Amino acid sequence: MTATDRAVELVTIAARAAADKLATDIIAYDVSEQLVITDVFLLCSAANDRQVKAIVDEIEDKLRKADAKPVRREGEREGRWVLLDYLDVVIHVQHAEERVFYALERLWKDCPMIPLPEPVIAGQAGGARHLGGVGGVGGAGGAGPRPRDFR
Repeated sequence: MTATDRAVELVTIAARAAADKLATDIIAYDVSEQLVITDVFLLCSAANDRQVKAIVDEIEDKLRKADAKPVRREGEREGRWVLLDYLDVVIHVQHAEERVFYALERLWKDCPMIPLPEPVIAGQAGGARHLGGVGGVGGAGGAGPRPRDFR
């Protein structure tokens, strides 16, 4: 089983929208064989809280135009890690510190990556691959302290 055509279409739209707002380290995983709740995870990073919000707004706007509405949105108030759940696609927009700390790539590294359009990946320095090797930090599912708690 692989991600549905609709999921791939939505993740491509979301990735382009994120890139339009200068998100970095944009990567998509086909998690359909590991999870029954969704087909695709999209991960992207932002340099600051304001950019996280701008990326989320752009993704929601573009997906709304594709007749997709989120069934759940979490983390918007804090602006450090926003999760948008579109059932077939789950989008994580993370502040760069959270992205490194939680290293979601480690959890899904065995899942196939979904190729994204060249304009999405063209401006990214090394892509998300450099984040996947963060050894021993972070945790899954929001467990553990956030990076700012250590200051």
